[in-house]
Amino acid sequence: MQFLYAFLIGGILCVIAQILIDKTGLTPARILVIYVTAGVVLTAAGLYEPLVNLAGAGATVPLTGFGYSLAKGVEESISRDGYTGILSGGLSACSAGIAAAIFFAYTMSLFRKPKTK
Repeated sequence: MQFLYAFLIGGILCVIAQILIDKTGLTPARILVIYVTAGVVLTAAGLYEPLVNLAGAGATVPLTGFGYSLAKGVEESISRDGYTGILSGGLSACSAGIAAAIFFAYTMSLFRKPKTK
């Protein structure tokens, strides 16, 4: 059942993004920012945690999941280190994902040649 929930929730998040791309003048970069911000806001409001518990990777892999990881990292760091955790919590929680993204982007840049538009 968890696979079905992951597929449905992740699919719904992707469909919403596709509708925003097709029906509005928003660029993919702006939609990215909206999704990450929505993940942070929904986590702060306590609404995203039940979705993560229900759908697992269907809720944590999309961009809203990155916002969720940032918010949870800050939340845990504040409870552990006090208000100094506001500055370090999000980065420490997402550092593995950020490092992987940089590594793979750099690796792919070695194999591909940039094209001008």
